[in-house]
Amino acid sequence: MAHAKTYPVELGARGRLVLPAAVRRQLELSTGSRLVLTVEPDGSLRLYRARARAERLRGLLAGVSPERTLTEELIAERRAEARAEADGG
Repeated sequence: MAHAKTYPVELGARGRLVLPAAVRRQLELSTGSRLVLTVEPDGSLRLYRARARAERLRGLLAGVSPERTLTEELIAERRAEARAEADGG
């Protein structure tokens, strides 16, 4: 497994961070590149390329049919549970 690299950065005027050139090259970032910043529960920060984040999130929904609604599925489950209880199950 590759080890994470650490780069020192400094918060500048108006809250701006400058990403080191090596990071920009590695991630193929340029002016106008879209990024997503996530604040983790432990107070740490994660910075993602917006496209990479969207692709990762899209993978979470890969098995979900666009015709399927979670509300209808939940109602069907509740009705099945109620029938099982009524039948003494």
